[in-house]
Amino acid sequence: MTPFDPIARDSNRTDAFWMPFTPQRQYRQRPISIASASGMSYFTEDGCELLDTMAGLWCVNAGHAQPKIVEAIRDMAGRLDYVSSFKMSHPGAEATAQALTNLAPASIDHAFFTGSGSEAVETALKIARGYHQARGDGRRTKLIGRQKSYHGVNFGGLSVSGIAPHKRAFGPLLGDVAHLPLPYDERMRFSIGQPECGAEYADWLERLIAIHDASTIAAVIVEPITGSGGIYLPPVGYLEKLREICDRSGILLIFDEVITGFGRLGEYFASQYFGVTPDIITCAKGLTNGAVPMGAVLVRDTVFDAFMHGPAETIELFHGYTYSAHPLACAAALATFAVHQELRINDHVREIAPIWRNAVHALKDAPHVADIRTAGILSAIELTPRPDAPGARAADCLDLCLAAGLLVRTSGDTFLLSPPLIIAEPAIGRIIDTLSAALSEVA
Repeated sequence: MTPFDPIARDSNRTDAFWMPFTPQRQYRQRPISIASASGMSYFTEDGCELLDTMAGLWCVNAGHAQPKIVEAIRDMAGRLDYVSSFKMSHPGAEATAQALTNLAPASIDHAFFTGSGSEAVETALKIARGYHQARGDGRRTKLIGRQKSYHGVNFGGLSVSGIAPHKRAFGPLLGDVAHLPLPYDERMRFSIGQPECGAEYADWLERLIAIHDASTIAAVIVEPITGSGGIYLPPVGYLEKLREICDRSGILLIFDEVITGFGRLGEYFASQYFGVTPDIITCAKGLTNGAVPMGAVLVRDTVFDAFMHGPAETIELFHGYTYSAHPLACAAALATFAVHQELRINDHVREIAPIWRNAVHALKDAPHVADIRTAGILSAIELTPRPDAPGARAADCLDLCLAAGLLVRTSGDTFLLSPPLIIAEPAIGRIIDTLSAALSEVA
């Protein structure tokens, strides 16, 4: 009898894999199949090299296939493939929590592990509501997000997100949610770093408080830099004002650092870069260099301590995941921290960020460029859309870049650039030259 081979069976089918955030039918006409990766590049099945300008998906900050991370995962898989974190633990979980909180801003001293950024956001929102419940202030249930923010795809995160196409097919979402406006307008176009004007956008939080009453609001959640929604930097003074208003109103402030964490701005967290410490930080992606799925929620002592009451045998937080603090994820995270230290990635980002910024802003006078926004090694190049065909111009540029060996990501008519943080000047030059040629060629 011939052995059953599930891989060979129906091998001609092309629709078994339902892909995330992908136009399925279009993709099957022109698939991009990646066979391997190393350093700054991907390699396709047919041997083509693609320079990665997105660090995978904002996550491979230390570059692809770092040997120390690969070996740590391989070693742990052979020693401890899995253990639950429900009423038990393992040394890697304790070590990762300790290391991660040591890297975090002062007073952020506790880590709750999840399997992704979406799960981290969901966890943070539940912790925020639970915090107020634990303090006897259960009226505080409302959550405030922000326009163009992206906080994952689970129901809580989707509710506080501010990108309409992601939400419209899945309602009704959470009801007790309001949104701040995006703190950006035409005055800020082509700003070098943070816009000098616009701190007054934080006053919208005061207006929402006047509508909903501070005593009903649990938390405000923002990305320090808006990521997937277009890479918008906060105006000078904006985050500070949010912090001050939240403090005055008894509202928790959550920073979603799934994208900005682990060196993207030359610090481990954007909260350190901007000098504003939230009550809760969500992180993922670069936490393990993208090698194993993992997320984390980092909280202040005051938040953690609010739960630590009642009999010692009582579960303080009825929440968790099968893969919380998975041994392989912890091994990858610890190895990632070591690689960051060995390669001096934060120092490198601070050194090369001005070179990156100047190179990207050199495209200001290229055809179709409407705005450029940059912080650390993170940039958006926004194009003027074609009349009645939004997104088409950037899509044509993307195809030209791909043909030239450059893998780029777009959102509408905006290029989102977030390459591995090990990037050097030759790769910067190649990225800018390829984008410049594509912009000159498209109509």
